[in-house]
Amino acid sequence: MEKGKHQEGGGGGGGGAVVVSKLMPPQNPIEQLQSRYKELEGGFKAWLSKQSLPVEAAVVTATSAAQGAAIGAFMGTLTNDVSSLTPPPPANLNPQAMASLKQAQALSGGPLIQARNFAVMTGVNAGISCVMKRLRGKEDVQSSMVAAFGSGAMFTLVSGMGGPNQAANAVTSGLFFALVQGGLFKLGQKFSKPPEEDIYYARTRNMLTSLGLQNYEKNFKKGLLTDGTLPLLTDSALRDVKIPPGPRLLILDHIQRDPELKSAKKK
Repeated sequence: MEKGKHQEGGGGGGGGAVVVSKLMPPQNPIEQLQSRYKELEGGFKAWLSKQSLPVEAAVVTATSAAQGAAIGAFMGTLTNDVSSLTPPPPANLNPQAMASLKQAQALSGGPLIQARNFAVMTGVNAGISCVMKRLRGKEDVQSSMVAAFGSGAMFTLVSGMGGPNQAANAVTSGLFFALVQGGLFKLGQKFSKPPEEDIYYARTRNMLTSLGLQNYEKNFKKGLLTDGTLPLLTDSALRDVKIPPGPRLLILDHIQRDPELKSAKKK
């Protein structure tokens, strides 16, 4: 009899679990994909941060170049290939006109040409930014302008826009890219200035930005994890605000390595 009761109880428990599972709303597949992507991204960044500078710079350059190539190929399909539509220039064409023609061909080439140009531009920019950030320990307008100068100069050399005096034109293009990037960086800082109530998350924001995890700032705000709670953070607290495992490891490791936060935790 007792055995039968146990069996009935077990069956009842299983039926209750089925009922509860039916009552629970199904998880949004888009949210599942986003969560999975964030986990993979966090894990990749965690692995990349442990690599040497040459390895990190090479990986960042390659991935950014691949993205730039895809964008360039798409842009190239929207423009006509001037080199195929334009008849060959006459032999007596003056050098200045020939340089202008080459510049037009470089800017309106087909998918392969634009893929090459954008790959070089984005890859060099990302690679230099990575090196500057690792060496200087921060990402500011100076680092951004140096990266833009390098990408502008290389874009000019590779795309053939340099004309007869390639070195001078490469420097000019690099300076132009650097000035534009510096202006955009300052403009972005001005318009992205946090509201006054965000002063309680200033240190948190700096930490997340240095780790490349600034997208999770909203998670800290939702959980009211202010700067004062940083020394007290645990894996379970970060998990409660829906931060994936990879970023959690990076955050906790950063807190353990920060002397000020470590000493505050001991107090």
